[in-house]
Amino acid sequence: MTNLYEFYTAKRDAHQTELQQKKKRLSLLATLRLLVFVAFWLAIYLFWESMALVVLLPLLVVLFLFLVTRFSNVKRYKKYLDRLVAINNKELEILQRRFHQLPDGKDFLQPDHPYAQDLDLFGRGSFYQYANRTTLQQGREVFSNLLLDGYPKDIIKKQEAIKELAKLPEWRQHFSALAGETKPKISPDTVSDWMKNHKKTTPKWVRFGAHIFVLVSLFFICAAVMGWAPESLVLFWYFLGLAIVGRYAKAILEFSTNVSQAQDTIQQHQRLIAELEGQSFTSELLQELQAKLTVQGERTSKILKRFSQSMTMLEQQYNLIISIFGQGLGLYSLYYANQVERWIEKYGEEVADWFSAIAQFDAYITLGTYAFNHSDHTYPTLVEGDIVLIAKEVGHPLVDPGKNVLNDFEIGKGRFCIVTGANMAGKSTFLRAVALQIVMANMGLPVKGKDVKYVPVRLLTSMRSSDSLADETSYFYAELKRLKYIVEELERGDCFVVLDEILKGTNSVDKAEGSKKFVERLVKNGSTGMVATHDLSLCTLADELAEVQNRYFDAQIVNGELYFDYKFKEGICQNMNASFLLKNMGIVD
Repeated sequence: MTNLYEFYTAKRDAHQTELQQKKKRLSLLATLRLLVFVAFWLAIYLFWESMALVVLLPLLVVLFLFLVTRFSNVKRYKKYLDRLVAINNKELEILQRRFHQLPDGKDFLQPDHPYAQDLDLFGRGSFYQYANRTTLQQGREVFSNLLLDGYPKDIIKKQEAIKELAKLPEWRQHFSALAGETKPKISPDTVSDWMKNHKKTTPKWVRFGAHIFVLVSLFFICAAVMGWAPESLVLFWYFLGLAIVGRYAKAILEFSTNVSQAQDTIQQHQRLIAELEGQSFTSELLQELQAKLTVQGERTSKILKRFSQSMTMLEQQYNLIISIFGQGLGLYSLYYANQVERWIEKYGEEVADWFSAIAQFDAYITLGTYAFNHSDHTYPTLVEGDIVLIAKEVGHPLVDPGKNVLNDFEIGKGRFCIVTGANMAGKSTFLRAVALQIVMANMGLPVKGKDVKYVPVRLLTSMRSSDSLADETSYFYAELKRLKYIVEELERGDCFVVLDEILKGTNSVDKAEGSKKFVERLVKNGSTGMVATHDLSLCTLADELAEVQNRYFDAQIVNGELYFDYKFKEGICQNMNASFLLKNMGIVD
């Protein structure tokens, strides 16, 4: 078992040591660059009329350019090391439960989602805030979608991918540090949509016609020089070329602007693509993602190299010499715009897959990091049959390990567990722990528990409801809508239902009767789940229905103080604490 504090501290210190060395190297290179610059002008002053200047100046220019390039490379590597240090400092902070300053993903929250609103998946102190390590915006979107995906599928493939990435902590950090450099002005989604929907603006004939036009231009120029043809013929041909390019000039200019912006986004992702191409993976899911970076057996990095070369040539259209001679005599802009368009026509629909592969790797690196950081977690064993979930030492992963009381839990298909207990005894936390365990299991993550056996199942919850002035929705009506939604979803297949104190918006008698009838319906429909309640009358269902079982969390008064053991027990809770708390806090006599 890896000591996480020692691991991240050692990594941080090693990167900081190397960082100090690079800072010294930058300082030295900056000094040498300044000295060479001074030497350049000093050489001109001292050897102005000497032949030595012919040798010295080119050498000094070459040396200066070398130092400039070297300085730029070292500076870039320094920033990479800065990001590695930040990554390890972040991990050390999270180990100390200090993560509430991190992005909380609240923009991804869907209020009407089957379970997201109830399980603190997003927002301050959420699972997203605690677990997220993505670097790219599209990676954050993939990670949030994994959290929100209520339909379990490919769980074994996901587990194998996460296990493999969990064993590659250095590579994960390396990839994340590289990704930290990727900050395009135009989003990958915008680029891929544009390339997929781009309509060609240059004519097909220009692919070969431009070569013929250049040959004819050369022939006319030679003929004019040799006196075989008048110079006016060259001028006519030249202006004809300008007219042809001019006919498409507006479209080419607009295309060049758009494709230049797309090129910036693509180039910023090229290093990540090359990194993913160079890494070897054994798990099926990661190999499938890696395969997205290959088109007809050719690596994406090579395909993008051709794109960059064509773009470099197209951008030369603004060069003065090209503008004067290349357009009229060679249809320059038209030809290279056509080259880039042909690349888009062939590979434009593949670009979305390339960006998608990068984003999914970014998200799965987050999952691999979570697994690496939680060696006390267990990968659920998928089973078939009557069991839905069996686990020992279940706990909520967001609770401080030093305070987390663990409980065993078992529930079979078609069984319903009624959980009673005093306020603050741990009912809601335990329900969320079980529900979150299902979410994590469906993602392929290891869960907080041991000897976990699990049948993949969809999750439905009703633990929080809110009124809405804007929609003129009362609290009670909002809860009824939620319960109706659960019933409708159950008609689509088996689900695991988690309820917490339902029908809170009505009187106690009405609440008791309504809650009982609702749970009866769920049980008769063969549903599996849990309901937490303060209403002990609901527990009588266990006497009427064999599928219902009673469990509770206890509260005791020891030496005049309220005591909770947070243990999940069989039976019905007999001790409530509201009266004691009212007296203890001086609210009532």
